[in-house]
Amino acid sequence: MAVRKFWLVKSEPEAYSFDDLLSEEDQTAEWDGVRNYTARNTMRDDMQAGDGVLFYHSNSKPTAVVGYATVVKSGYPDDTAWDPDSEHPDPRSTPDNPIWYMVDIKAENKFRSPVTLQQIKAHGDLKDMVLVNNSRLSVQPVTNREWKIILTLGMDG
Repeated sequence: MAVRKFWLVKSEPEAYSFDDLLSEEDQTAEWDGVRNYTARNTMRDDMQAGDGVLFYHSNSKPTAVVGYATVVKSGYPDDTAWDPDSEHPDPRSTPDNPIWYMVDIKAENKFRSPVTLQQIKAHGDLKDMVLVNNSRLSVQPVTNREWKIILTLGMDG
């Protein structure tokens, strides 16, 4: 059995919020439209069904982890890339030669208290998080220890 891994995904709440994920019929959505090669590689090669996902609202006041989800479908080609009417088309990507990948995530729980970037930066055990050191990356790894700390902060709020 594979070891469960943990990730953080970022979204501007005006574009797609955790509440939007919760409102989906089965609380599951494709995590599509990512157009960064590092994030793409993570989704294509590393994210597996069963992995945990922290959901982070970026470009909001405050920026914060607001809930968590689970990967329910491992990486597969992002068909929004070859849909010219999508919000994220890329004519270089085709069904025969996909460039971009996505995963499906399912909402698990909204935090009682969002865990702000300010709290994360101030917490000594979270100072090495990718979020603190490479905040622009939209899909990033989270350690088991970071996952547990942020879940505790968010659920105990």
